[in-house]
Amino acid sequence: MKRLNFILVFIFIILLTLLSRVYFLSIKSNTYYEELSKRNYIKRVYKVPNRGIIKDRKGEALAMNKLGFSINIKPHLRSYKNKHILDELVILVNKHFPHIKKEDLYKRYKKLDSSYKHDFVKIVEYIPYDDFFDKYTLFNSLDTIKIESEVKRVYPHGKNASHIIGYVGKSSKQDIENNDFSKHSGIIGKNGLEKFYNNKLQGELSYKDIKVNALNKEIELLKEYEPIVNNSIDISLDIKLQKYIQEIFKGKSGAVIVMDARNGELLAAGSYPEFDNNIFVDGISVKDWNTMKNDFNHPFTNKLVNGLYPPGSVIKMGIALSFLENDVKTNFKVYDSGSIKLGKRKFRCWKRGGHGEVGFRKAIRESCDDFFYKGSLKVGINKISKTLAKYGIGAKTGIDQTNEYFGTNPNKAWKQKKYKQPWYIGETVITSIGQGQMLVTPMQIARYTAFLATGKLPKPHFAKDNYEDPLEIQYNKKHMNIMRQGMFDVANHKKGTAKNYINSNVTIAAKTGTAQVVSISQSEKVRMKESELEYYHRSHAWLTTYGPYKNPKYVVTVIQEHGGHGGHAVGEIVSKIYDKLEELEYIKKKK
Repeated sequence: MKRLNFILVFIFIILLTLLSRVYFLSIKSNTYYEELSKRNYIKRVYKVPNRGIIKDRKGEALAMNKLGFSINIKPHLRSYKNKHILDELVILVNKHFPHIKKEDLYKRYKKLDSSYKHDFVKIVEYIPYDDFFDKYTLFNSLDTIKIESEVKRVYPHGKNASHIIGYVGKSSKQDIENNDFSKHSGIIGKNGLEKFYNNKLQGELSYKDIKVNALNKEIELLKEYEPIVNNSIDISLDIKLQKYIQEIFKGKSGAVIVMDARNGELLAAGSYPEFDNNIFVDGISVKDWNTMKNDFNHPFTNKLVNGLYPPGSVIKMGIALSFLENDVKTNFKVYDSGSIKLGKRKFRCWKRGGHGEVGFRKAIRESCDDFFYKGSLKVGINKISKTLAKYGIGAKTGIDQTNEYFGTNPNKAWKQKKYKQPWYIGETVITSIGQGQMLVTPMQIARYTAFLATGKLPKPHFAKDNYEDPLEIQYNKKHMNIMRQGMFDVANHKKGTAKNYINSNVTIAAKTGTAQVVSISQSEKVRMKESELEYYHRSHAWLTTYGPYKNPKYVVTVIQEHGGHGGHAVGEIVSKIYDKLEELEYIKKKK
């Protein structure tokens, strides 16, 4: 009896399995294969919208699309039977466009053609409209050729604002994995605004579902999707001002920033030397790439956000505010004899013989190192670092550019974590004058200067979409007024470090800075001038400013690499920028 039951159960299981399989094949798999059959006769054709235009604050196009045509030829022409047709087409293209080599056409066709390909093969991606127009009828009359309209990304202002605008390039395999749109467009933003706002600029794909027969011949339009595309971007940059700055900074290396101190809008921002973005659209040659890559002035680096420099004396207002908020009195003074001694080491002031008696305002005006040495010993590095962090030092500004650097706002914990070493008091002293381990980007200094001007910390930005309300920071108005008076003196007092170099119609507040590139022994520092050093060993020259002084609207921050003293190197440049702002009516002329 047990054996019979076992046999019956076994037979039942087999029947159940067979019935399940029949159900799957007749019902479930039918849906699957029906979908496959639909794909066999329904072809989805995607259409890529023109990439959005990037325009400056006055509507001038900074990145745009130039109309042209592509040449596409019939697939499956590589067989012995059809080879003569392919040869004739290649000869025809080369005859009318000699710059396109025959071997390149054959190579591209071979790469893109296959037994499974039914669409025409694009053998020439782009020919400008004017070059192709008078040949359009000839090419379009052939049934083995299909001419399609194409656009090419163009940067009409060449080298101007190239790091900011960025450029597009051909989509890589990795790009396509991360951005399906680029599989259809073939291009993607590679850096600058083109990359940061790539998803906005590329827009949305439209498509058509078309019924085709076994020969891929279109029979019927089944569905069409046309999204509303609003993919252009208006930015705060003024290309007129940008071009002017490029002219007056010609031949120099560094960065220039003009920012609205009230809201963080960037009117101009240049990283120099610049390069022409147009060379990347079709792919840069190996020779040009190596030339630029090996340039000691680093034209590829966006120095605005990726250039890391010691801030030098431009950080002294932040250091001084740290003294004041950590119980150093406003009447604190030191006597500067020219140096202080810590252990066996001397720390010299930049002025041989010293500045005599120095308080806060004079320390800013004449950039007295000794005042900051002695003040830093009272406060300590941790408290200084905490104050500077509030002003954005050691943090990203949030600007709409890719791969922005943090910089370094050093303290004891930072050094222990990075080097597994203790902090030494001598490091506190050199950090107090913006040397040592401290590193900043020019954009961080511009933002910090805006805080000194307005009492708020704005977020630098180009596109309005990236605007945020300035950060409210608690500060003592009396302390801030001392900083502002000191900065006024820098540009206007007879002993100000920039007084002899600034000659603008606009009354401005300023701070000069000299950031050492290589370590110079104290004895050498006394007898050697910057002009006596080799060029790439000379200090970087900083000058950060705001104006008009009584009603601050704009920040102008400049760093000239290997320029020496800040005021001497770039005082005239900054003066011209403010005068240009007045000419362009960003600043009202004095009555």
